Amino acid sequence: MRPNAVHHLAIMTRDLPAQLEFFTQVLGLPLVALYDMHGVEGALHAFVALNDAEYVAFVWAPGVDEIEPIDQVTHAGHGGGLSAAGTMQHVSFNVDTFDALETLRDRLRSSGVPVFGPIDHGMCSSIYFAGPEGLTLEAAWSAKPVDGREWIDPSVFERAGVSAGDVERFRQPPTFERPAEAVTQPGLDAAGPHLGYPSDQYEFMLTLPDHVIAKGASVPDPPVRID
Repeated sequence: MRPNAVHHLAIMTRDLPAQLEFFTQVLGLPLVALYDMHGVEGALHAFVALNDAEYVAFVWAPGVDEIEPIDQVTHAGHGGGLSAAGTMQHVSFNVDTFDALETLRDRLRSSGVPVFGPIDHGMCSSIYFAGPEGLTLEAAWSAKPVDGREWIDPSVFERAGVSAGDVERFRQPPTFERPAEAVTQPGLDAAGPHLGYPSDQYEFMLTLPDHVIAKGASVPDPPVRID
């Protein structure tokens, strides 16, 4: 009763061909979807596959060309750089062996992409590189699952704004059992966080039953028939 993987990471792009060229031809991830984005007029959605259950997605939408990327604000630029709160500072992709990490390093370099690493962080070994449009990317391999007994450092609790009690709660998240009746949608005055729709539209959406939202927004059929 909790998330168990990342289904897809969605990245906004103004240059969809460049992103697909890099992620398919340089990183080797196959394109598995390219279609009109559901519910967003004029937008395109594309997916490349990390495996059969996890994907990297790209969104192109009208107006994205008018938004100027700003280094150290919208994009960190490197693994230690700044970006605005709530933005992706960097993303790291998993590989299954150290040899695969070195192979990916060589694959990237053979396409003219500078790569730093592998660097041994103890909990993982990592390589660092850039993607199109200022993406800060990493690939990592861990020899074993990360053990919180080794990697949760009490000396940083104060600077992190947490107590030992907080950390103990964080290490053991509460379980949840779904009640017999569906939980009622929280209202506009609920603690949140809240999605950033226009306020009047969002307030109306919160009043709609789930089946109404589902009926209006669902597009279950793929755009291409293969039978």
